[in-house]
Amino acid sequence: MTVPGLTLHRSSFEPKRTAERLAAAIQSRGLTLFARVDHAAGATAVGMALRPTELLMFGNARGGTPLMQAAQTIGVDLPLRALVWQDEAGITWLGINDPGWLAERHGIGADADAPVAAMRALLQALAREATAGPA
Repeated sequence: MTVPGLTLHRSSFEPKRTAERLAAAIQSRGLTLFARVDHAAGATAVGMALRPTELLMFGNARGGTPLMQAAQTIGVDLPLRALVWQDEAGITWLGINDPGWLAERHGIGADADAPVAAMRALLQALAREATAGPA
C-alpha cells in the first residue's frame, strides 16, 4: 500500500496497544496530545462496522509555528496526525504525514528545511517507539 505523503510503519502490536504506545511516546517528549478520534467507535455508534482505526493529533507550537510563518495554510494539516489501523489481513499499521510532503503541498521553500528535518526525525522516533521494541 502506498499513499502519497504518508509514511507507513508496520506495528508489532495490535491497534490499541500501538495507539497507547504512540500516545505515551508523544507525551514523554513534552508534546501535546490534542485529540484522539476512535473512528471504529464512531462507526459502531451509527450501526456500521469498521476495523480498529484511531487518529491521534499532536504537536507543539515550537515545531509548527515556523511552518505556519512560512505558509499559514499548512495550519489545515497541523497539528500533526497519526493514524493507527488494522488492515483486512489483521496487520496493524501506523501512518504519519511526512512533513516534507506537507511543506511541498503548501509551497514552503528551503527556508523550512531545518524544521521539516527536525519534525521528520521526531516522527521517525515516535513511530519506532510505538511499533517496535519491548511490550
